[in-house]
Amino acid sequence: MLRSSRRVVASARRAYSTQANTREGWLYVDSVFPVQIARWDFRHYIGIFRQEHLLDALQTRLEHLSSVHNFKPLELQPQRKDGGVFVRFSYTPSEDAGINDCEKHLSALENALREEANARGALPTWLGVGSGDIWLVRGSPWKEDMNRFASTIVKFTFDGPDIQEQSLYELCRPYGKINDITPPSVVPAGVCRSATVTFHRIRSATIARNVIHGLAIHSQSSNSPTVTRLRAQYQRPLETHVIRNWMSSHPKIMLPIIVFLLGSITYTIFDPLRAFMVEAKMMDWFDYRKFKLYQWLRVNTLERFSGTLGATHRVDTATGVWKERKDAEAAVKAYLADMPGTIAFIHGPQGSGKSSMLRVVLEESGRNALIIDCRTLNNATSDSALVSGLANQTGYWPVFTFLNSMNSLVDLASVGLIGQKAGLSNSVPDQLKQILTVVTAGLKRVSASHHSAIQRHIKQQENLEAHRIQEAYMRRSIREGTWHDGRLDCIAGNGVMSELGVGDEPFGEDMILRIPEEKDEEQTMAERDHAIRRQKTQEDAEAIRSLPIVVIRNFALTAGSTSREEMLNVLAQWAATLAENHIAHVIVLSDNRENAKRLAKALPSKPLHSVALSDADSASSLSFVKQKLQDAGIDVGISGQASRHVERLGGRASDLESLIHKVRSGMSIEEAVEDIISRGVAELRKNAFGDDADDAKSLPWTREQAWKVLKVLSKAPEVGYYELLVDFPFKGDEGALRNMEHAELICIGTKDGRPSSIRPGKPVFRWVFERVVNDKIFRATQELGYNEKQIAEAEGKIKGYEEELALLVETMKNENRRWWQFGRSACRERARYVGDRLVTAERKVEVLERKNGELKRILAKGGVVTCYDVARVAFCALFSGPFAFVAAGIMVLSEACLLVSFVSKLLSAAQDRIFDAVLLQQGNQSLVERGRHVKSNSSGLGKSLIQPLNRLSREGLVRYIVSLPLNSIPGVGTALFLLCNGIKSGPAFHNRYFQLKNLDKSTREAFVEKRRGAYTAFGATALALNLVPVIGLLFNITSTIGAALWANKL
Repeated sequence: MLRSSRRVVASARRAYSTQANTREGWLYVDSVFPVQIARWDFRHYIGIFRQEHLLDALQTRLEHLSSVHNFKPLELQPQRKDGGVFVRFSYTPSEDAGINDCEKHLSALENALREEANARGALPTWLGVGSGDIWLVRGSPWKEDMNRFASTIVKFTFDGPDIQEQSLYELCRPYGKINDITPPSVVPAGVCRSATVTFHRIRSATIARNVIHGLAIHSQSSNSPTVTRLRAQYQRPLETHVIRNWMSSHPKIMLPIIVFLLGSITYTIFDPLRAFMVEAKMMDWFDYRKFKLYQWLRVNTLERFSGTLGATHRVDTATGVWKERKDAEAAVKAYLADMPGTIAFIHGPQGSGKSSMLRVVLEESGRNALIIDCRTLNNATSDSALVSGLANQTGYWPVFTFLNSMNSLVDLASVGLIGQKAGLSNSVPDQLKQILTVVTAGLKRVSASHHSAIQRHIKQQENLEAHRIQEAYMRRSIREGTWHDGRLDCIAGNGVMSELGVGDEPFGEDMILRIPEEKDEEQTMAERDHAIRRQKTQEDAEAIRSLPIVVIRNFALTAGSTSREEMLNVLAQWAATLAENHIAHVIVLSDNRENAKRLAKALPSKPLHSVALSDADSASSLSFVKQKLQDAGIDVGISGQASRHVERLGGRASDLESLIHKVRSGMSIEEAVEDIISRGVAELRKNAFGDDADDAKSLPWTREQAWKVLKVLSKAPEVGYYELLVDFPFKGDEGALRNMEHAELICIGTKDGRPSSIRPGKPVFRWVFERVVNDKIFRATQELGYNEKQIAEAEGKIKGYEEELALLVETMKNENRRWWQFGRSACRERARYVGDRLVTAERKVEVLERKNGELKRILAKGGVVTCYDVARVAFCALFSGPFAFVAAGIMVLSEACLLVSFVSKLLSAAQDRIFDAVLLQQGNQSLVERGRHVKSNSSGLGKSLIQPLNRLSREGLVRYIVSLPLNSIPGVGTALFLLCNGIKSGPAFHNRYFQLKNLDKSTREAFVEKRRGAYTAFGATALALNLVPVIGLLFNITSTIGAALWANKL
């Protein structure tokens, strides 16, 4: 815009007068360009495009006014923002005009120019309609390009004394109608006062601003005449932040309005969108795998290239093997085949195959299912994460979880402002209910969509059937010659001249369509009633098939946590609403049957459709394992012993799947079962007893209670519920047993609705419990703690008994007994009873103390090695710091190597025999015969002819002990230890070779020195292998064999 203005100004036409009385001035022509009222006003681009043409036209019109006092335009400067043009001109005043009458002559010139312009035609405008006007600039032109846009309000700043309101009105009124004038207000010292003039039209405001700016007004005072210069600028109709300030100053009005508007936006815009997104998630509208194009590409590219390698063969866990699931599948299918009136509750231990069984049923039904996993929701770290998790699982979008904290802050602020909450923040249950309400609307839309799709399919089938009947009738009529298409008459005509038309000849008797006789009225009514009943039955079946399925998995609280209980209550209420209103089939999966109470409370009027899954029996488990292994291509013959190992796992599907995976990876069945039991032992110790004392405090049961359960169930597969409950350490504490059941350590059986028995949580736990209990050290520690608790309880009872006896003795001293009672009294009987209890408790303490002594001796024997290891770690900590445990471990291995070397000395004759046997096998019989008889039979070797070598020399033993502390240095020390001892131990493996070769000492040393690097590497490697405990003996033999093979190549 500026570049265009400069170009126009630079190209402005200038004219200079040589007459002495020529004068110059400024005019302002309005309405040439559009008035720009804001930055977004696009009309100013029209002025930019037409600027050259408008200025040329204006120049031409102004040049035609030269008859008025020799008027000549000298320069045109566009003021596009205000829609006008400044014109610098020259003129010749009349001869009688004086210098002091310049203002009057300019006014006369203005009127004369305006009249002459009107007489010659309108001035150019940007629209081409209407005309602008000519105004004499009374001040000084101010050409600026700031973002100050035109407004109806003009602010006049007084650079000098104030101007009266009447004078300001008379000054501005010629430019247009004035709505109001605001007088000057009080301002700080040093600041110019100002008044605002509000014009009726924005055109009047732009003319006044450009014409009056810089005008100097002289006061009429004779004492001290002053001059006031006016500075004009636009003022916005509304001041900055007026609306915001008003809203902030009226919170009692605005907060309810804002809440209402937000709620309206939510219900009118977001809720329908969210319901649509829920429907889209269930209908898989956004799943690319359901697109026909993707399926076509997959069929014609991936599956075609992969051939039969694709998994068209799918192994079903339940098919043909798992007989226990067939009844459960039938029960679930029966529930889905009827109109929902209650909730289906599927319960069974973890790993019993609930999810896989339900997945098979859903795949066979082909219906859409919405799956909500409560375990993911329970693991949410915050309330916002919980709400987001439920929204993600249901397809509820968009969700603004970040507004929760903001709404809470707004409520706090509203309490301080208006004394009550604004109602923006909601509790977590309310938010979950809002989400589920929208999900319910989405489920209804899914049901309606399925129903309409089924209706369209039925209608299409009916139309196809009707079309088929019509086609059959047409073909029959054509064959009979009675068919005529009336459309042919429009082309060929009819009558005797027509070849294709009907013609004038009537149809014969044999060509007349025979209409079947009408049926009996009763038969027709019966057929109609049958059709109506069949249609109604079909509609009922369609209504059931159109209902969606809602699956709630892992419906339970996390063990030891009650923070998500409200979430489960909300889900239970929602599930009951869906079932009662016939909106969807609801299936709830849980590992514990106790969770059904929450659903029954939400649906009190109807019983739950309960489906129980239990572990399979031994025959089914064995058959399942065989089939899975055969499907994997593994032909493993399961013997009687292997079958007994499989029976240890029971019928738990997860354990059987783990067994199959391990067997497929190369383990035998016995090894796989043993590995599962070993892992179960480690997990049980952690989950039931905790890693340490601090971890045990966080468990919802005590270690003594867990040990009691394990000790009892390791001896019997089942124990009575109340038998265990009333005894120490439970003493009627059912909460501990319930928490153990939630943690799947035990399984509580019921009879007639009450707890009756306790079994291990998984069948394999029977053997895990036995393995844990048979661990002597662990059993000693747990028995010790268990006895200490019993001793503390017994001592507490003893103290109470002693206090009661003391009180009874004092009472009996003052007791008045009659002679006919023979010395008997209630106090004496009570004292005898308490005394017996005291003796029993004291004997129990003695027995427990004796047992504790024995347990401590067991722990002392089992902890000797441990104490020695602690001392070794403390010694290594002086040199290795934080690597003390590593250094101590290496020292242990070094000590093991020393023991291996000592045992090797005892087996030196056997090593020589192995060395000779390898040489003999490699064809060096002549070399072996120098030191041993060689037999011709299959036994091969005979008696040695020379003395066996002493493989454990004093020098080597001293070097080994001296270099042993090098292992305290992490990494480098161990390498130095191996190299230091490998230099001498490497050639020692060929001592038998040197003996058979009968080499003297100098020849032997030269032979070794020539191969020093190879011998050192061989000795260091053999020494490193000897560090392995127990197996080092085997590695020592393999090193001897390797040395013999190496000697064969020398």
